[in-house]
Amino acid sequence: MKVNGLLISFLITAVISGCSITAPQYSAAVTNAQSLRDSDIAEVRVGSFVPSGSAANNNTISLRGSSMTSPYGGSFSNYLAEAIKQELALAGKLKESADIEVSGVLLKNDIDVSGLSVGIGEIEARFIVKKNGISQYEAVKSVKTRFESSFVGAVAVPKGQQEYPNLVRTLVGELFQDPLFVKALKR
Repeated sequence: MKVNGLLISFLITAVISGCSITAPQYSAAVTNAQSLRDSDIAEVRVGSFVPSGSAANNNTISLRGSSMTSPYGGSFSNYLAEAIKQELALAGKLKESADIEVSGVLLKNDIDVSGLSVGIGEIEARFIVKKNGISQYEAVKSVKTRFESSFVGAVAVPKGQQEYPNLVRTLVGELFQDPLFVKALKR
């Protein structure tokens, strides 16, 4: 009897609190890094990435009652900064003392796995490039992705979790393909 009471208490606590999961760590894409390497940009440092005052989901993303958090300082704006750092490092262009700085503001950030068979990811950020403190570039980039999901939460939640780095990688790739961004990073 005592074991059943403990089990019931545990289950009630689990249901009330929901599950907490962490987004997978970002790993740089060779194609993104190659794009940077081929464009002959200068060395760059990564400044701060912050959420906008109205940005939802900077600290957690709800996936059918589960809360997904960032492995980088607990915020998804930090996740985006880490993605840019990793891409620049892989391209051999990251330098903490560089004159050129990339920073940004996270505007939108969501993974939606509430659909029956399709999940949707959406992210939007304002990217800013400054050289010696003088603005060289500012633009908003946004990406919306679709991925196979499931009606079954036990399938949909991990799928949404795994799709988050792909969403960020797509946004970063879009930024790196912008000729004005690349021009701002040149010497």
